[in-house]
Amino acid sequence: MRLRDYVLRRLVLITPVALGLVTMTFLISHVIPADPARVWAGPQARPEQVELIRKRYHLDEPLWIQYYYYIHDLARGDLGFSPYTHRPVVQDILTYFPVTLELTLLSTALTIALGVPLGVISALKRDSWIDHATRILALLGTSTPVFWLGLLMQLVFFYYLGWLPATGRIDVPYTRITGMVLLDTLITGNLAGFADAVKHLIMPSMCLCFVYVGLIARLTRSSMLDVLSADYIRTARSKGLPEQLVVLKHALRNALLPVVTVIGIQFGWLLCGAAITETVFAITGMGRYAANAIVNLDFPSLMGFTLISGISIMVVNLAVDILYAFLDPRIRVGARA
Repeated sequence: MRLRDYVLRRLVLITPVALGLVTMTFLISHVIPADPARVWAGPQARPEQVELIRKRYHLDEPLWIQYYYYIHDLARGDLGFSPYTHRPVVQDILTYFPVTLELTLLSTALTIALGVPLGVISALKRDSWIDHATRILALLGTSTPVFWLGLLMQLVFFYYLGWLPATGRIDVPYTRITGMVLLDTLITGNLAGFADAVKHLIMPSMCLCFVYVGLIARLTRSSMLDVLSADYIRTARSKGLPEQLVVLKHALRNALLPVVTVIGIQFGWLLCGAAITETVFAITGMGRYAANAIVNLDFPSLMGFTLISGISIMVVNLAVDILYAFLDPRIRVGARA
C-alpha cells in the first residue's frame, strides 16, 4: 500500500471518530443536572436573558431537533457565545489557540532536540556518566512540580539575574497576523519584537521541556538498546558500514517508533492547554482560557474547548500514524492485510 493510499484510509477511518466526539460533546452538555440555559447564561442572568438563550439554542425543543441545530451551527463554525468574554467562542479560540500552539511547538522542539540525542548517546555509552546523568534528569523531570519549577525559574532568571522577563509574551508592539508572536514578528520583519518574544518564551518552554526531556531520553535509550542488538544491525556492521551510518540510518529510524508515540501523546495534551504553566507565566492560552471558563461557569466556552481539544488530539494521532508509516513501511502492508 502506497503512503498516499494509507493516509486516505486513515482519513476515512477518522470520520466516525469525529462524529462520535461531536455527539458526545452534545450529549454531555444536555445531561448536566441543571437547566442548561441557566448554566450558559451564568448565575447573574435575568429570567428574560435565560429565556432568550433557551430559544437561541432551541433548548425548548426535542433533543433530536437540538442535535440537528447543533450540527448545523458547527457546520457554519458557530460554537456559541461566551457570557464571560462577551464574544463568540470561535473568536476566543482563534485568539487563544495560537498562543498554546506556539508554546507547544517550541517546547516539543526543545524536548526532541535535547531528549533524542541524549538517549542515543546514553545507549551508545551505556553505564557511563552521561547515562547516569540522563537517569537523574528523567527522575527530576517526572517528580518536579511544574508550578514550583516555573516559580523557581522566575526567581533566579528574573529576580536575581534579570536576564529574562517573568511573565507575558511580548513587550514590543507588533502586528498580529497568525496569533503566534514569533511567526508574526518574522513575517513583518520586526526583529526587535522577535528577540523580545524569544526572551519571553524561554522560561515557559524550558519549564515544559524539563518535564518531558528526561522521559524522552530514557525511552530513546531503551529503544536504541533493543535495536542495536538486532541481527540486521550486526549484519550492517559486519559489512563494514561506518558506525555513524549504522546508528543514524539503520538503528535510530527503527528506534524512534515508540518515541514518536510518546511525543505525539504529549504534544496532543499540551495542545489542550498547559494551564499551570500558562498561569504561572501569565500566558493566556487554551489552558488558562479553560480554567477561567470553569471558574466563571462559562459553559459555551467549555463546550468549545472540549470539542477543539478532542479534534486536536485526533489530528495529532493521525499525524503520528502517518509518521509511523513513513518510518516503517511494514505498517502500510499490515494495514492492507
